[in-house]
Amino acid sequence: MANLKEIRNRITSVSSTMQITSAMKMVSAAKLKKAQDAITAMRPYAEKLTELLQNLSATLDGDVGGDFTTQREVKKVLLVAITSNRGLCGAFNTNVIKEAKARSEFYAGKQVDIFPIGKKGNDVLAKTHKVHGHHNAIFDHLTFDNVAAIADNLTEKFLSGEYDRIELIYNQFKNAATQIVQVEQFLPLAPIKSDVPVSTGDYIFEPSKEEIVLTLIPKSLKTQLYKGIRDSFASEHGARMTAMHKATDNATELRNQLKLTYNKARQAAITNEILEIVGGAEALKG
Repeated sequence: MANLKEIRNRITSVSSTMQITSAMKMVSAAKLKKAQDAITAMRPYAEKLTELLQNLSATLDGDVGGDFTTQREVKKVLLVAITSNRGLCGAFNTNVIKEAKARSEFYAGKQVDIFPIGKKGNDVLAKTHKVHGHHNAIFDHLTFDNVAAIADNLTEKFLSGEYDRIELIYNQFKNAATQIVQVEQFLPLAPIKSDVPVSTGDYIFEPSKEEIVLTLIPKSLKTQLYKGIRDSFASEHGARMTAMHKATDNATELRNQLKLTYNKARQAAITNEILEIVGGAEALKG
């Protein structure tokens, strides 16, 4: 009967775990809807801003990006690794951390530092790299203004010559089950490459095109970082919802197997008791 008691305890434990994972799945599904709506609504703005910047830059001669486009010899690199503050979301954080380490190896022989956004990335990468503080609280109040402050900090590190290249590493949201790890060059601004013909109309610009471009570049950088964090935020909830869905399915399957094992063991125990009773009765008759 001790064996039956152990199986009953396991069934209770698995059922409790299944309830937790099921609840976490529903919470992540609700949060995913809000995060998905936010990134879906933002993408057209970010794409239009990039298109506007491309159209203006293509009609200007020479280097109009100023210090933002300065191509220096790459000696010091800063990797902005965007992860989450919590786990239980499958390979979401692991993929970003792996990519950050791969980029670090790519820049072997150069100074590579990490600018972590998210507790999970900070905890792991701080063991092997120099990190610039932690920026975990951003997910508690994820607004454009809060992200803009981080973007200004990154921009200042590049303009001051502290770093020669800054890259973003994050999970791009595709759907609840699919997140794609992206590596984007943040600074210096990469040369504009587009197969789409630039539309040039007869416009009167006030102030000049150069001033407009130099005003748009900082705004574009802030938008790029905000979109990356928003993408990562939506991807996190999608990954967690998928992971908890799989965990719930696995727990259900394990519980059913344990119940079958329990019933077989109980049936065998009852059969043995009956045989003992019958055997005892036959012995008395004899």
